[in-house]
Amino acid sequence: MQIIKYPEKSQWKEILCRPVLDLSSLYKSVDAILMDVKERGDKAVIDYSWQFDKVRIKEIAVSHEEIISASNAVSGELKNAIQIASANIKTFHQAQAQTTLESQPSPGVRCWQKSVAIEKVGLYIPGGTAPLISTVLMLAIPASIAGCREVILCSPPNLEGNIHPAILYAADLNGINKIYKVGGAQAIAAMAYGTETIPAVFKIFGPGNQYVQAAKAKVSIENTAIDMPAGPSELAVMADDSAVPAFIASDLLSQAEHGVDSQVLLVTKSEKLINEVEKELQLQLAKLPRKAIASRALENSRMILLRDEDAMVEIINEYAPEHLIIATENYSRLANRIVNAGSVFLGNYSPESAGDYASGTNHTLPTNGHARAYSGVNLDSFMKKISYQELSYEGLKEIGSAIETLAEAEQLQAHKNAVSIRLSKSPKY
Repeated sequence: MQIIKYPEKSQWKEILCRPVLDLSSLYKSVDAILMDVKERGDKAVIDYSWQFDKVRIKEIAVSHEEIISASNAVSGELKNAIQIASANIKTFHQAQAQTTLESQPSPGVRCWQKSVAIEKVGLYIPGGTAPLISTVLMLAIPASIAGCREVILCSPPNLEGNIHPAILYAADLNGINKIYKVGGAQAIAAMAYGTETIPAVFKIFGPGNQYVQAAKAKVSIENTAIDMPAGPSELAVMADDSAVPAFIASDLLSQAEHGVDSQVLLVTKSEKLINEVEKELQLQLAKLPRKAIASRALENSRMILLRDEDAMVEIINEYAPEHLIIATENYSRLANRIVNAGSVFLGNYSPESAGDYASGTNHTLPTNGHARAYSGVNLDSFMKKISYQELSYEGLKEIGSAIETLAEAEQLQAHKNAVSIRLSKSPKY
């Protein structure tokens, strides 16, 4: 990791620069995949699975027998871990449910807002080098609580044409039985447009590689919503001398091992802490199975020495990290000053891994600075708000002149007439 000491504020933008992702080169091939799946459906999905995943899929849909077999293949220990995580995630997301909001802005005018589940949603669960079991929980559980009528799941198969048993078990545990053996941009296309086997959905959730992200971006321009724009995983740690260097090093590496384009930051006012964390990083990195990946990610990463806590808070808010750990003596006070972050972890015993798996919060979070404007996935992500209003004759009369004046100012005469004609009639109409 590069160590940067007391940078001038004018240098912050360059220092906080993330690894560049140029998706423009992908769009041509992604566009071709999207169009092909749109036109040829299942056959295109099967062809691309062979081309990209080197597997011949005979049946795209996962059968009930395969789900049962997968459940039997998952160890009791892993099942127990999935169940514990599921319970905590369910508890946290159930607490996000909102009652109908009602108000009476003026006499005779009643307005209310109701949350309604998105009818059809699609969950994309990467397979790749590691099965993201936890992502199944993070997406399936709020979809279930929200009451989405149809929830489907796509995940790439292995070379034997099977989805990892734990992914199937976690999906089945949370009520998802429409599961399809397809990954990559072709999975996004199938969920956006529908095929003979895979139904089209209204919103797509889930992480993925650059092809998946490019495909999600493209279909979102048309008529399929997506959870959020996404980039590589990232973590920032804000710490002082009360922090434990070994803990910080483990947290930095936990994100660095995600991928070579991941990025981690340590922001502190303690040079001593930087030196100790640097030593710990080398010790722990040497023992990691994914050492090569983590090492590449650390090349994109920084340790930043600043003069005081005010500067630390300011640079974190400018960076807007996906994950933020605050390991300082006064972490609660500093946490209240954070306005740009996806998820915040407080104190020495709140590793980012807790949020990734089992504390209950959602780990599907905005990256690449999008935490300035986006929230992470939550119960509302699977719902939409519908507003209602009911006006009596007296209520319309109360605000009618204001409506007429505004409509006239906008030169929308029919808008004005819609009010005027009602007020010209007696209430019996």
